[in-house]
Amino acid sequence: MRATLSSRQLMKWHWLGLVCSRAGEWALNTERIGILGFSAGGETAALTSLFQERTYSAVDDADQAGHRPDFTALIHGAGVVDRATLEMHDYVRVDKDSPPTFLAHAYDDGVPVQNSVRLFLELKQQGVPAELHVYSKGGHGYGLRETETPVTTWHHRCADWMRASGWLSPAVADSARKGKG
Repeated sequence: MRATLSSRQLMKWHWLGLVCSRAGEWALNTERIGILGFSAGGETAALTSLFQERTYSAVDDADQAGHRPDFTALIHGAGVVDRATLEMHDYVRVDKDSPPTFLAHAYDDGVPVQNSVRLFLELKQQGVPAELHVYSKGGHGYGLRETETPVTTWHHRCADWMRASGWLSPAVADSARKGKG
């Protein structure tokens, strides 16, 4: 059976377009707009990052603005693979222009770690800068709450990745921003 996307999943572009269209008003650098998603929000963040074209007609000015983030962080992200087969959904399409991506997942998470592993491998195959951290323990839903479990330090690894990628520096050259420098 072929999986299809709901209208709710498709409208996610509108929200990123809204942020991009208001970047000047909100004093945001339009070349440094990222997205972070946890669990089911990781699915929305992944699909926002990977879809190349909108699949709905433009409604307003926000739909004329960019709709792909410049970088992505997925923390115990769901929805990339089919739970039964652990194969990537056919609507998840990675290309060479997919944004650089940071992924963190605990192996004992109820959300299959294959969501992060398979996406990481696809990104690397396309030459997209990506970093994956798989922790042996940690379960699901740890967010930013640090405990004695190493997975709860994921945000430090993400900050390291962002710093090394140039996202946290005052000025970012395009080649470094895209992870090619």
